[in-house]
Formats: sequence, structure tokens, C-alpha cells
Amino acid sequence: MKCEWVQQNVVFYVYDELPDDARHELDQHVARCKDCAAELEAMRSSRRELVRLNPVEEPSPNLLTSSRMKLQEALESAEQGGWWSRLVFDPMRWLNQVRFAPALASAIFIIGFAAGIGAAYKMVKGKSTDAGNVPIGLGQAPALASISGINSISQQPGSSQVTIKYDTVSPQELSGPMSDPRVEQLLLYAARNNFNAGVRMDSVNLLTQQPSNEHVREALLYALRYDSNAGVRLKALDGLGPYVKDDVRVRDAMLEALMADSNPGVRIEALHLLEPVRADSSVRIVLERLEKDENRYIRSQARSLLAQLPEMN
Repeated sequence: MKCEWVQQNVVFYVYDELPDDARHELDQHVARCKDCAAELEAMRSSRRELVRLNPVEEPSPNLLTSSRMKLQEALESAEQGGWWSRLVFDPMRWLNQVRFAPALASAIFIIGFAAGIGAAYKMVKGKSTDAGNVPIGLGQAPALASISGINSISQQPGSSQVTIKYDTVSPQELSGPMSDPRVEQLLLYAARNNFNAGVRMDSVNLLTQQPSNEHVREALLYALRYDSNAGVRLKALDGLGPYVKDDVRVRDAMLEALMADSNPGVRIEALHLLEPVRADSSVRIVLERLEKDENRYIRSQARSLLAQLPEMN
């Protein structure tokens, strides 16, 4: 891990917005690097001082979950480009520019966070008053806004029966076949919103059994692009493999993984899954670029696939 990455993510660390694996890596780094440890302590001091001067009431877990889900839904509904598109605005670069002013950065995050939570609270207040405090039993569809986390997912051997344990105000449990909309709803939630990589893995593994479902395929695409765990991304690839010929979104996501994923195993699996569509123009362009890839195996496979294609006029 480089010091630049730590400096870019120290604000997220202090405000508990980093995934568990990233937090662990940052902890390991600052234990060895005095400069980054000083940066972290300065950010913590700035936050303590701001909280002392401007106390902010902590939002409830239900409100946080609801706000994050609304933000995620808004991001997913926004128009996205192909695999080759890149964001013009880079928030990491922006944070890198303000890292030398920790007090300013902290103030911006506190003000923005408080404003977002306040707006979300007004929208969900009426609904949460009536429904958010009702216990969710085995026979009721869970209200996602009231779920604070998925604890475990298990499938009964030899059947489609799935048992999901999740937390609201107190731990709850739901059992049923994967065709049950309530079970599907919780599996989709766990695949995107759980901080436990093992639970995300179990959820994605079960979702790959029904990738023809449009909502399931969207969840697998999301996991392939954004999940921090390489094992989860590999599982998502396996589930999407049969649709690389017919679904352009799947093909673009695999091309993106092949070009940019940080894990060589994910890249190699994506390359193998793209073999049936190697004659596609976008795939061919990527294969030509991979002839100079740093990974020797990927380089060799790209050249082999290109050699099987007819010359372009």
C-alpha cells in the first residue's frame, strides 16, 4: 500500500466509511509509516474538535441504511457509458488536493453528511413511524429500510430452501425457496450492502443459480464491477458467463474487468469467458491492446485468440 492511497482515504477511515478489508490494510500501513500515522492523528484531532464545537446527533442505523440505499438506487438509475468511459470528475483526486487542510476537509464532510441525512430523514419520517418499528416475522416481507445487516446465508443441501438471518432492531430470520420474492429481496440486498465478504460471497453464489432474472443479473454486474473481494467478483463472473453472447452489458462488464481488475485471476477468467465473442469488434480492440499487457499469460492468450481471427480489410 502506498502513502498516497492512505492520504486519499484517511477521511473515509476516520468517518467509518471504508470497507473492513481496506480499514485493515490502512491500519497495517500506519503501524509502519510515521508520516501516515501523523496524518491520521491530525484528521482524528480535527474531527474531535469539530464535534466539540458543533455537536451532531448520530443518525439511527435504520436511517443510515435507508439513506445509503436511496443513494445507491439513484446512482444505478443514472445513465452509464460503456466499458471505455471514464468519469470526468475524480473524487479521489479532489480529496488528494484537500488532504493538506484536514480541518477544511472534515468540515466539508460533516456539513454534507448532516445535510444529506436531514433531507433523507424528512422523506422517510412518515413511513418509518408507521412501518419501521414493526417487528419482521417469518411470514412477512422484510422492509429493507429497517434492515441494518445480513448475518448469514445458508442453503439446505439438495434443495432450493434458503435461510437468511438478518438484523433489524433485533436479529431476525427468514426461510423459504429462492423463488420466494422475500428471499430474493434479501439476497439482492446482501450482495450489495453487506460489509461481511463471506455473506456477500454466499449471496452471489446463490444468485448465480438464477442469472436469467433481470434483477439478479444487475446484482451480479454490480458485484463484478464494484465488490472489493476478488472471490465475490469471480463468482459473479461465473454466473454471467452464459450471457456474454447475448447481453452487451455483460460483455462490457467483462471487458472492463479484463482491462482494469486488480486481481490477475479475475482478468484471466474474464478473458476465457470472452473467447466465444472474440470476433466482436470491441473485444478485438481490447485483445490488440493486451498484446502488450504486463501479465505474460494474458499477453500470450490475447495473441493466440487474435491469431484465430480473420484479417480485417
